[in-house]
Amino acid sequence: MYFVYILYSEKLDKYYKGFTRDMNDRLYRHNSGLENFTSKGAPWKLMLTIEKATKKEALSLERKLKNLNRSRLESFIVKYSSNQDD
Repeated sequence: MYFVYILYSEKLDKYYKGFTRDMNDRLYRHNSGLENFTSKGAPWKLMLTIEKATKKEALSLERKLKNLNRSRLESFIVKYSSNQDD
């Protein structure tokens, strides 16, 4: 199982998209400064996670998310966050 995730940094007012097999460890690494790219934005807030069965599916979704502009990304977060509450 893989997780595609979207993080948000209030400090930078930026979103970060990625995928991982271990969501808890990945979030810890982002918020502990262990990841160079996200170290200046901590604390990162987890906005959305989506489970995918394969690495190929996770990578495909991550690429799609990285190509969305901010407005479309925020619409995606709202849409899929409400779907996860069902």
